[in-house]
Amino acid sequence: MATVRVLVLRAPGINCDEETAYAWTLAGAHADRLHVRRLIERPDVLGDYQVLTIPGGFSYGDDIASGRILAGQLEHHLGGAVRALLDRGGLVLGICNGFQVLVRMRLLPGPGDAPAVSLTLNDSGRYEDRWIRVRAEASNCPFLAEGEIYHLPVAHAEGKLVVARGELGAAALASSGRIALRYVDGQGNPAAYPENPNGSIENAAALVDDTGRVLGLMPHPERHILPTHAPHGNRPINPEKAIARDCDGLRIFRRAVRHLS
Repeated sequence: MATVRVLVLRAPGINCDEETAYAWTLAGAHADRLHVRRLIERPDVLGDYQVLTIPGGFSYGDDIASGRILAGQLEHHLGGAVRALLDRGGLVLGICNGFQVLVRMRLLPGPGDAPAVSLTLNDSGRYEDRWIRVRAEASNCPFLAEGEIYHLPVAHAEGKLVVARGELGAAALASSGRIALRYVDGQGNPAAYPENPNGSIENAAALVDDTGRVLGLMPHPERHILPTHAPHGNRPINPEKAIARDCDGLRIFRRAVRHLS
């Protein structure tokens, strides 16, 4: 069985590439980190990979708007290579700032009948950094299991999803199956602040395109891949008995690797 190969993109200001590559490695893939300028020099390199991942951080300092400069680079220089990756069954994952990049590239919510969307400032007006719960809504996404709940951290200032045409647009986004994850509370009910850290419409924490193979999410799955990552209060952790595969974030990466294997 061939090893799944993942390209984890680097760019000025991205600061989660090492953790993301490690998550893919733990999930059973071979992950390489590559600077966007090297990829622009040789777009054909993307043909060696089955997954493109755009990690979190603050690409190019989030000048102009979060993710816009990197999105412009990718769309202008690598749009064809990314489409070729998807056409041959590959996957694209954008985490936090990477999600913002995919939205600016218009890969999310993608073509078809989905309305235009954007990611903007949190309702709180400040950077939100906490653990939250999200429930998988998409049935066609290789990264997720519909109905499953994940406990993951968020860390962003511009994670509020807004949709053109207001409530009509939000309803269209939901009915088209593009909402991949929703913020929920501890009982699995629709979340209010702070469980919904940004005020996104429809409690949306992630989007998927119509194929299910492009996923962008605001939470950070790469930050919950080991048992010691999660907050456990005063409960003792026995590292010898804790099983890494049970960690919520790692399940997302492992599911994608199994899909491609």
